[in-house]
Amino acid sequence: EEQLVESGGGSVQTGGSLRLSCAGSGFTFSTYAMAWFRQVPGQVREGVAAVDSDGSATYADSVKDRFTISRDNAKDTLYLHMNSLKPAETAVYCCAASPGPVINRLATWEYNYWGQGTQVTVSS
Repeated sequence: EEQLVESGGGSVQTGGSLRLSCAGSGFTFSTYAMAWFRQVPGQVREGVAAVDSDGSATYADSVKDRFTISRDNAKDTLYLHMNSLKPAETAVYCCAASPGPVINRLATWEYNYWGQGTQVTVSS
């Protein structure tokens, strides 16, 4: 059974940093496209960053130069390094996986498997 488990969320002040992790199991992690999404209650889930099986990354304009997505295929783990966090980025962050091919890398419909999410709270 495919499973994604996020960790690393927490509370930080404006300008702070966090590193999120997403551990995958039950599928061949290295061959899957992976992505991070975030969602605020009552709002649409937003694509934050994605990385293909070949390591090529895509970012939402709002996080470029502040967030870095990476993957460690030896550990079946996806990461999201977040710097200079803003209060508006308070959300539940979740990871997603797709066997591919993925055309629109930040679109929810491209991904088959989802984690439960981890809360990130940025205070002013």
